[in-house]
Amino acid sequence: MKIDYHTFGLKRIDTYIIKKFLGTYFFSILLILSISVVFDLTEKLDNFVEHNAPLKEIIFDYYLNFIPYYMNMFSPLFTFIAVIFITSKMASNTEIIAILSSGVSFRRLMVPYLLSALVIACISFTIGGFIIPHGNKIMLGFEDKYVRKIKQDNARNIQMEVEKGVIMYIERYEVTNNTGYRFSLEKFDGKKLVSRLTAETITWDSAYTWKITNYLRRDFNGMRESITKGISKDTVIKVQPEELFISSAEAPQLSNAQLSSYLKKQRKRGVGNIQGFEDEYYKRYSMPLAAFIMTLIGVSLSSRKVRGGMGLHLGVGLALSSIYILFSTMSTSFSVSGAMSAFNAVWLPNVVFILIGIYLYQTAPK
Repeated sequence: MKIDYHTFGLKRIDTYIIKKFLGTYFFSILLILSISVVFDLTEKLDNFVEHNAPLKEIIFDYYLNFIPYYMNMFSPLFTFIAVIFITSKMASNTEIIAILSSGVSFRRLMVPYLLSALVIACISFTIGGFIIPHGNKIMLGFEDKYVRKIKQDNARNIQMEVEKGVIMYIERYEVTNNTGYRFSLEKFDGKKLVSRLTAETITWDSAYTWKITNYLRRDFNGMRESITKGISKDTVIKVQPEELFISSAEAPQLSNAQLSSYLKKQRKRGVGNIQGFEDEYYKRYSMPLAAFIMTLIGVSLSSRKVRGGMGLHLGVGLALSSIYILFSTMSTSFSVSGAMSAFNAVWLPNVVFILIGIYLYQTAPK
């Protein structure tokens, strides 16, 4: 399509680019999701038949939540593909040259691209933080019931601060009977141990009420120590069974506010096994920025008319976007190993690729 940029105003150019960008983005996302659904259905069809999964639940509980989850996951890749595709096509048709020759600066040319990226970033942030978590809960519940067992039915070596100065430890906890084994509860006044309660088993009753059996309580007062023994006793501990299971698989099921609240609560309790939750929380904010990074790199890379044309640009674009996704996946291992914090590990790929984007922008044709 040839456009006379001297006839049309700048606003028409913006509208043209935005429509092309977003149209290509949503079309490519729709195409890959359709293929993904077909492959996933083929893989899981035997499980659906074996467990007699109702068609209504397959469609509404599973695939209706499957689509936004993978749409958000593929968003950076197809933002890049959309930018490369439309910009390479415009460059090969000498439309980029015509725009720049008409007095439009390269910086101004970036405006409709960045506006489109803003739309994609807002969609990504909204569905990632508010829509996908609720959908994941339903989708994972469906998988647990009809595909494979996901939910944990026991936990080991649980240690947390249930209140200020009150440390609880349970060697093993089983969901089937809501019972924990080898239980201890220690109370501190500063760094001084005040009392220590141990029991063979602890069973959840309701709310914050627990029943301990074969217990021994030791109270310390200076050099004196008093001991209390018993067979069974009800006690109040400000923790509930679901709080004992810290699994990174549950992180995507929490909204942004719930995830933030959960992290604050677990950090206060001294729980160390929250890496997956931290990664998920920081990714919710770093992922939308990827739309701007991919757009900046894509436009800077494909605005030059080259002999290889769109094929060369798409090849380089796919390589760079694949490296970005791989880097984003691998960087979380840095925080797991303790080399850096979860925040730094999640944001490192964005920082590196922002620098790459700035360099390509500076060397792009003006």
